Amino acid sequence: MSALAERPANPVVGLRATHESAKLHVTGAAMYTDDLAAQTVGTLTAWPVQSTNAHARVSVDVASAYDVPGVVRVLTADDVPGVNDAGIKHDEPLFPSEAMFYGHALVWVLGETQEAARLGAEAVRVEYEPLPSYVTVRDAIAAESFQGIARTVARGDAASAMAASDRVFEGVTEFGGQEHFYLETHASFAIRDSEGQYFVQCSTQHPSETQEIVAHVLDIPSNEVTVQSLRMGGAFGGKEMQPHGFAAIAALGAKLTGRPVRLRLNRTQDITMTGKRHPFHIEWKAGFDADGMIQALEATLTADGGWSIDLSEPVLGRALCHLDNAYWIPNVHADGRIAKTNKTSQTAFRGFGGPQGVFLIEDILGRVAPQLGLAPADLRRRNFYRPGQSTPYGQLVKDAERIDAIWSELLADSDFTARRAEIDAFNAAHHDVKRALSITPVKFGISFNFAAFNQAGALVHVYKDGSVLINHGGTEMGQGLHTKMLQVAATALGLELHQVRLAPTRTDKVPNTSATAASSGADLNGGAVKNACEQIRERIAKVAGRLLGVDERDVRFEGGFVTGLGKADRLPFAEVVNAAYLQRVQLWAAGYYRTEGLHWNPDLMQGSPFKYFAYGCAATEVEVDGFTGAYRVRRVDIVHDVGDSLSPMIDIGQVEGAYVQGLGWLTLEELRWDESDGPHRGRLKTQSASTYKLPSFSEMPEEFNVRLFERATESGAVYGSKAVGEPPFMLAFSAREAIREAVGAFGPTGHSVELGSPATPEAVYWAIEAAREAASLADAPSGAPTEAVAQPTTDAAGEPAAARETVRI
Repeated sequence: MSALAERPANPVVGLRATHESAKLHVTGAAMYTDDLAAQTVGTLTAWPVQSTNAHARVSVDVASAYDVPGVVRVLTADDVPGVNDAGIKHDEPLFPSEAMFYGHALVWVLGETQEAARLGAEAVRVEYEPLPSYVTVRDAIAAESFQGIARTVARGDAASAMAASDRVFEGVTEFGGQEHFYLETHASFAIRDSEGQYFVQCSTQHPSETQEIVAHVLDIPSNEVTVQSLRMGGAFGGKEMQPHGFAAIAALGAKLTGRPVRLRLNRTQDITMTGKRHPFHIEWKAGFDADGMIQALEATLTADGGWSIDLSEPVLGRALCHLDNAYWIPNVHADGRIAKTNKTSQTAFRGFGGPQGVFLIEDILGRVAPQLGLAPADLRRRNFYRPGQSTPYGQLVKDAERIDAIWSELLADSDFTARRAEIDAFNAAHHDVKRALSITPVKFGISFNFAAFNQAGALVHVYKDGSVLINHGGTEMGQGLHTKMLQVAATALGLELHQVRLAPTRTDKVPNTSATAASSGADLNGGAVKNACEQIRERIAKVAGRLLGVDERDVRFEGGFVTGLGKADRLPFAEVVNAAYLQRVQLWAAGYYRTEGLHWNPDLMQGSPFKYFAYGCAATEVEVDGFTGAYRVRRVDIVHDVGDSLSPMIDIGQVEGAYVQGLGWLTLEELRWDESDGPHRGRLKTQSASTYKLPSFSEMPEEFNVRLFERATESGAVYGSKAVGEPPFMLAFSAREAIREAVGAFGPTGHSVELGSPATPEAVYWAIEAAREAASLADAPSGAPTEAVAQPTTDAAGEPAAARETVRI
């Protein structure tokens, strides 16, 4: 075990600590960005003028807005002193001359009140010169409308292996995006002080990048901008890149008016202006041998990036790196590209492309299992990675044996075999209602695709009374990162949890921070906090050694006291700290951590981009109504690998929340845009909770069992822990696959179920109808054959060809 992973006696990490802001949350006392703005006298409110055309050149006349009482200023491109762009790639004009999607913010009105700003925005006149628009990814593919860099992951000879496979299947897999629907919408608040410094409070996952964008819009150095993220009311990736422009608008308004400026999107604005999870269109072909072992996979993945590149390139890269999920695929050739459409710029979302890659292989296995005459669980398990095998991009799958170990534990925990028998009996006795129980795994790589982001800083102060204040570069969005950092600091200094306090995340305390994303927040910031605490502990250990009469190496910190090996004396931590201060010992430290062992060539898509893999398995039982397609999630069992948990209650909550959010994406949440050629082409139709279906209490599993995988120390990570935020999201595939199997029970043996995504009750109903039709054809005297394309019976050399057919499913 590495020193980073080693835990001292009686650590605070590993305890079931409550969320550090739990009381503030439930009492309503927790402050958020707009709360701070509301308390500031003289604050102006910003309101957008949104495009009502999906793609058009625009001409904006703002004169009428000034006739509205309470309007103070209308911000336009002419007001920008620096770069008129909110994106890192400089493809996101802050004030565009060309509307790129329906809802695009063209200019912003500042008013004394929100109502004045809103009425002022309504008074602005916009003329449109319509341009061709692409609303669907299929539109973009047909028009060859692409952006960014295309990537390819390849290993072996997929074409030759495909030709030699006993069974070959091909198909198209499509699935939609997902709205983040965080509780707190995007919000920023900017103040310019008497010295010309800008303080920006922002609901952002990446304060340093927000700082950079504000600085380049205002044409000032970063040291004149301080960005603070007190807390966020949810983010899920939606506040990694997209808050920057909103912060810049607020800061620009503060510069031009000399007054504080607040910007908070209402729910409709947030949904219509900000990016979603990337929808994908995937064409694929897969080859299997006679035993159901995957031999080859060929695929073309097209991500719908929306109107600008945003984070689409790394999202696509992670999708390509996760299309194997937990399965060994010896021969792979997968091409990835990004479509440019006239929709919101799609962005980071929990899993960051990983779920889209996993979707492909799980969809393939679910569709082909009946054709191969295998139970889906058996097909999946026989294709698991084994020790010594590597991913298609060349990284060794360390601890691959955990996949099978977790699977075995879950089979036992969920009583899988007995329940499957009960379900078979139930289905035989019920013609119009079917049940199914499905189990799926996840293997998810942890680290940023971009190596430079795998670093973090922290600042730790120890005061003379022994109290401790920590500041780190990670942001709190409700996921419990701050709670874990408090536990790490208390453990490293040998204190009790109440002796440590945490300050808000600010760019003037910890600079050049990475986004709190990629599930790396605890790994990176925990390493930095631990490093800072260890520096301080080593310094005061020398003082304690002299006080206790022992070598500094024999000094121990535990429970708020300092002791020496073999000594009965026990000194309060505060007493030792005060003695250290009197001896002029430095009682603060800047900590730093960088993830070691990463190497990645994005051009070749080869290397070891991840520090480790997180594993998990879920078994989900569903019941499907054959009349309506409605379904119930009867029971969920999960075993998930978080290493040695830093905070078990936080981690279990993350597993539960991720599963439910994944369930929403896969079965409920459907984004719909107007695809007509009428005046509302490109308008998002599902722009509220009344039209966009979110998981609610009625969709919760009736029984929900989550257990953390034990004896799972991760060497090289902070106190042996593993990331937890994103990997469990993909455990929800077990629900989708259970629905598929339940639908299959309405059809004949061997029927391949093509299930729409999301698998809404409507989509499930039509899949049931297809299964029933297949059953009626199978019962008829001459059943319709499976659609297949005949292949040559001999190869070029005249030898018998192994693959006899390619089945389209």
